[in-house]
Amino acid sequence: MEELVLVKNKIKEFVVECDDAKSLELLDKLATGKMLRSKLILKIAGESHESIKLCAIVEMIHAASLLHDDVIDEAHTRRGSPSVNALYDNKTSIMFGDILYSKAFTELTQMDKQIAYTVSSAVTKLSIGEMLDVDLTNTFNTSYDKYFDMIYKKTASLIEASAKAAALLCGKDEDKYALYGKNLGLAFQMVDDILDITQDSQTLGKPAMLDFVEGKVTIPYLLLHERVEDKSKLESLYKKQLTEEESIWIKEQMTNTKALEDSILQAKKIGNEAIDAVKDEENSEILTFIMKAMIEREF
Repeated sequence: MEELVLVKNKIKEFVVECDDAKSLELLDKLATGKMLRSKLILKIAGESHESIKLCAIVEMIHAASLLHDDVIDEAHTRRGSPSVNALYDNKTSIMFGDILYSKAFTELTQMDKQIAYTVSSAVTKLSIGEMLDVDLTNTFNTSYDKYFDMIYKKTASLIEASAKAAALLCGKDEDKYALYGKNLGLAFQMVDDILDITQDSQTLGKPAMLDFVEGKVTIPYLLLHERVEDKSKLESLYKKQLTEEESIWIKEQMTNTKALEDSILQAKKIGNEAIDAVKDEENSEILTFIMKAMIEREF
């Protein structure tokens, strides 16, 4: 996608403006993902000087949150490549994240006030979501509300804001697109949580079933805990390096209780609500395709 090259160039331009050689060096070490937020903005608002700028701002915010995330999670890889904290150190990763955040906010102040407010308030939610994520790893969480509140704030809020800001940029219905973006974010995180159980380590680029080992009680585990007979056994495996036998037991229970199957159905339901929200909009076809590619994949 040619527009994504323009977004990457704009990010580099913004970092060049910081007038710091180390920041440019670190930018080259960032692993580029699918740029979902930029794709969404460009599908809604089309390509323009302002939409490319908005994409660059959102991508810098997202990258900054991941830099901080890798330090919190003590992760040494990001998208299959060594993370900045692994290549340098935690302090460098945190400070580079701060540079990207502050430069993004500097550029955001030059945009329409409502757009700036939409994106910046989402970043507050995102930061609260990061903190909730850490807090939820202290004990075995059995609350759906806490899980959904955390994934909304940590993952969906910035995707929701990207869609809403893009709609504001081109005078489209902001509420419909905000709902689409929010549900895209929720479904994205739920699918990610499901794949942690269903995919092998090689496909994931990280150890399979790592979430549970790290203390993350995601949607399949919430449903499993509710339905499994031996709750104390499941709780005893929480935050433990699982043996092959223990992993097999969890997967078997996931199948027997339909916890996995129903998690997938929940993600699809959220995705279909988003499709309904934009079905009368001119770009509904491509937005439907984006959502369906996520929720109707092979698990």
